[in-house]
Amino acid sequence: MMILIFIISIAVLLLCIMKFKLNPFVALLVVAALTGLATGMPLATKTLEDGSQVLGIGTVIQNNFGSTLGSIGMVTGLGVMLGMFMYESGGINNICNAILKVLGEEKSQYAVACAGFITGIPVFGDVVYIMFAPMLRALSKKTGYSMAAYAGAISVATTCTFALVLPTAPPLAVAANMEINVGLFFPYALISAFVGMLVGGIVYGGFINKIDRKNGKTWDFSDLEEEEKEEAGGKSMSGMMALSILLVPIVLILLGSFSSFFLKEGTVLTVLTFLGDKNIAMLLGVLYGAFISRPYLKRSITTIMSEGADAVGSILLITGAGGAYGGILKACGISDVVTSTLMGFHMPMLLMCFVIAQVLRIATGSTTTALTVTSSIVATAVATSGVSPILCAIAVCAGGIGLSLPNDSGFWAINRFFHIDFRDTIVGWSLGGFVAGVTILIFVAILSIFQGVLPGLM
Repeated sequence: MMILIFIISIAVLLLCIMKFKLNPFVALLVVAALTGLATGMPLATKTLEDGSQVLGIGTVIQNNFGSTLGSIGMVTGLGVMLGMFMYESGGINNICNAILKVLGEEKSQYAVACAGFITGIPVFGDVVYIMFAPMLRALSKKTGYSMAAYAGAISVATTCTFALVLPTAPPLAVAANMEINVGLFFPYALISAFVGMLVGGIVYGGFINKIDRKNGKTWDFSDLEEEEKEEAGGKSMSGMMALSILLVPIVLILLGSFSSFFLKEGTVLTVLTFLGDKNIAMLLGVLYGAFISRPYLKRSITTIMSEGADAVGSILLITGAGGAYGGILKACGISDVVTSTLMGFHMPMLLMCFVIAQVLRIATGSTTTALTVTSSIVATAVATSGVSPILCAIAVCAGGIGLSLPNDSGFWAINRFFHIDFRDTIVGWSLGGFVAGVTILIFVAILSIFQGVLPGLM
C-alpha cells in the first residue's frame, strides 16, 4: 500500500505542475499534506505513553521546510548576488568570449562539464549551480547551444563527483558502512565518476542539443538583453578578473576541506576551517566581488544586492517546499517499505546495490540519505557475495545520481537558477543523471569481470 501511495503522490505532483500549471510551491505543499494523510500520519503531534513523540503532518512539513532553507538559504542569496556582480560588470560576457575562442561553440559543453566535475568535489551542488548559472545562460545566448544541455552537463558532472569522489560526505559514509579501504576506493570511484560525467553530461547533453536545435526551441534571455543594453558603450571587467570572483569562494572552501589533511590542530587550521565554511566563503566572495566590480557597474552596489535578495525569494520557497515533501516521505515510512520490498527480490549484487539506492533516491529526494541507508543495508550481503566490495560501493553511489524528481530540492535549484522549464529539468537533469548512473553501473559490471586481476578489488 505504501508503494502505491508513493507512486500516486509522484503522479499527482507531476499532474498538478505539468497539466494544471499549479505553482510548484503550492503543489509540493498540497501533495506533501495529502501523502501524509493517505499514509495515516497524525494531524497533530502526539505524545505516547513512553514519552516519545509522533510528529504531526504540519510539524513534519514545517521542520523540513525550515531545515532545508537553513542549509541553503544564506548561500543561495549570496550566490545570486555574486552572479549579478559578475554579470553586471560585463565579466561573464568576457569569460564566455574566452571559452568560445579556445574551444569553439560546438565544444563549449566540455568546459562546462569539466568545470562542474572539478568544482563539485569541494563545493556543494546547489552552490555550483548558483555560481555558474549566469555565465552559462550568457554562453547559451551567445552560442545557441541548448540551455537544458548546459544545465544538465554541469549538474550531472557535479553530482557524479558529489556521489563518488572523496572527500565528499556520501562516498565517505558508504566506505565506512561497507568497511572498505578509502585509498583503494578513491581511484576506481574517480574514474567511474568521470565515465558517468562523460556519457551523462557531455554525450547525452549533445543529444539534447541536437533535438532542441532541430525543434527550434528557444529560451527567455530577455533579462540578459536588458542588462546588455544598459552596459553598451561602457567599460567592462576582464574575464580573468570576473573569474577571480568565482574562484575566491571555491578556493576558500577547498582550503577548509583539505587543510585538516596537512595541518595539525591549532589556530591556523581553525581559521581556515572557518573561512572554508560555505556561507562564510560565499559572503567573502560577494564582498570581494562588490569591491573589484565597482568601477564597472552602472548601478549602485546596494541596488544590485537588493535586487538579488528579491529575486531569490521564490526560489527559496520552492526549494523549502521540496524539502518538506521529502521529509513527509521519510517520516511516513515509505522509504523503509520500498527498501524491504526490494530486498525480497533475487538479483545480481551490483544491480541490487544500484536499484536500492536509486529507489531511495527517488523516494527521499536525497543522494546522501539514499547512499547512507543503502550501504548500511547491503554491507553484510556484499561481504559474502564474492563480488568486490569496492565495485559494490561504486554501484551504490551510482544509484544515488539520477532520476531526481520534484521532491528533491536540487531539482528546483536547477530549474530556477538556469531559467529552464519543468520539461527541460526532467530531460536535461533527471534523465541525464540516470544515464550517468546506469553508465557507471555498466562500467563497474565490466570491471567485475576482471576483479581477480585488477589491483585492490579483492
